[in-house]
Amino acid sequence: MPVLRPVPRRVRGARFAAAFFAACALLGAGCSDLAFTLANLSAGSGEITRTPDLPYGSGPRQRLDVYAPRAARGAPVVVFWYGGAWVKGSKEDYRFVGAALAEAGYVVVLADYRLYPQAKFPDFLEDGARAVGWASAHARDYGGDPAKLFLAGHSAGAHLAAMLAVQPRWLQQAGVPQSAIRGLIGLSGPYALEPDSAALNAIFAPPFRPADWQPVALVRRGAPPALLLHGADDGVVWPAQAQQFAAALRGAGAEVELEIYPGRRHADTVAALSVPGRGRAPVLAAIERFVSARSGPSR
Repeated sequence: MPVLRPVPRRVRGARFAAAFFAACALLGAGCSDLAFTLANLSAGSGEITRTPDLPYGSGPRQRLDVYAPRAARGAPVVVFWYGGAWVKGSKEDYRFVGAALAEAGYVVVLADYRLYPQAKFPDFLEDGARAVGWASAHARDYGGDPAKLFLAGHSAGAHLAAMLAVQPRWLQQAGVPQSAIRGLIGLSGPYALEPDSAALNAIFAPPFRPADWQPVALVRRGAPPALLLHGADDGVVWPAQAQQFAAALRGAGAEVELEIYPGRRHADTVAALSVPGRGRAPVLAAIERFVSARSGPSR
């Protein structure tokens, strides 16, 4: 078993919050390198461990980090994927997510995945399923319970998590039964994705059709419970997509919690997991309630 490395706690303060959201505002839709740096400065404590760069496949982007409470025993396992429009992103930028969820008591798997132009749909779904398969196989090594798996993500990462949750064949190929998935946590996800750029049209290209890549079109009975969090002022992915997905899930008999935060934009739902951003929206509290309610004894 790899040596677990403690994550140091750094200085926190209002100045980080101000700089963090000023940096995010500069890009409108996302976060700058400065914003990530500030978020990660205050991430983690000596009560959790981070084990980085574990391979779940043979490719350079098929790597993941594990964050875990030091005293974890039978803890829920959250597999999280970041956004970046399928063209950018790194697990290194989202250390604050792993730290926040581990401090909440979960074993967290933060996974990279292949991006365009090296990969197109459905390559990143295959990567996502492999990461879940790894989490299921190794959860106990870090104090997690493989029968209490939660799939989570922001933006493109929420799309990935949703696709795996509603289309069981991807996880089945990785040896993970759908019954092991206790819930889906989607932050600002494009669940009714319609490509509107040259890059997206190249990523989601024939022979595949919208019915193949839209979670809202793939919902069937047996889908896991879902927590969908979205900003009302999201100009990148309209909140109507979360509403449509929630309606489809409810129509199929799934439990859904939908929260749309007034005045919040696309990056706010994930930024709210950082220490300087906690006041932006009650995202962490919503996740804790959702996971706690669905983390009873193993089946």
